[in-house]
Amino acid sequence: MSGHTEMTLVNEDGVRIDGRTADQHRPVHIEAGVLSNADGSAYLEIGKNKVLAAVYGPRECHPRHLQDPTKAIIQCKYNMQSFSVSDRKRPGPDRRSIEISKIIAEALERVVLTELYPRASIDVYIEILQANAGTRCAGLTAAAVALADAGIPMRDLVPSIAVGKADGHVLLDLNKEEDNYGEADVPVGIMPSTDEIVLLQMDGDMTREEFDTAIDMAFEACHELCDIQKAALKKRYDTGAVREGSE
Repeated sequence: MSGHTEMTLVNEDGVRIDGRTADQHRPVHIEAGVLSNADGSAYLEIGKNKVLAAVYGPRECHPRHLQDPTKAIIQCKYNMQSFSVSDRKRPGPDRRSIEISKIIAEALERVVLTELYPRASIDVYIEILQANAGTRCAGLTAAAVALADAGIPMRDLVPSIAVGKADGHVLLDLNKEEDNYGEADVPVGIMPSTDEIVLLQMDGDMTREEFDTAIDMAFEACHELCDIQKAALKKRYDTGAVREGSE
């Protein structure tokens, strides 16, 4: 968040550099069950972001000292591939990836019925294949679909999207330029059935009024995303049933 740029991110008519209005998210595509070797998986595109999520488990938790006798633990590994950004990223985990892994695991722990699987581990892998702002939200959204695809009991799906501020405008689903040069970035993830927030972070500055507007935008978009998540799972289920019948 530098907040300083010669670039006009939002023009006088309120149109952004990619042609969207303030309250429009980027095009979203979600596909469930893309990896045959995982217990559950999902592929997600939102704008130029491309994300793959895979779930393994519930299975015995290793190392054993991490086991919880009352519930399963969720171990999440978020990783940005070195080729996912134009300025080549050093391979392997960095402090940011470790932080995002922890945040996503905590969000998923709020929705997965972990108490059904004592001493187990549910392992979630999120690979960012191409990055263009909002990857933690894209990763969480994909991971929720992958968990549902794995048949793991959940209270709800988790759609997630970022809101923020650029050129003095409150904007939904920031793109890379808005994220880099804007004044604020607020990733949000919710449980749509109760509107309970499971992810909320903030980088930058907003007034209380701007923040309230941003959160309202995020909630509305998350409900739209949830419909796309459900449609992806339904399509997977429907085509799966057809495929089994034809064998």
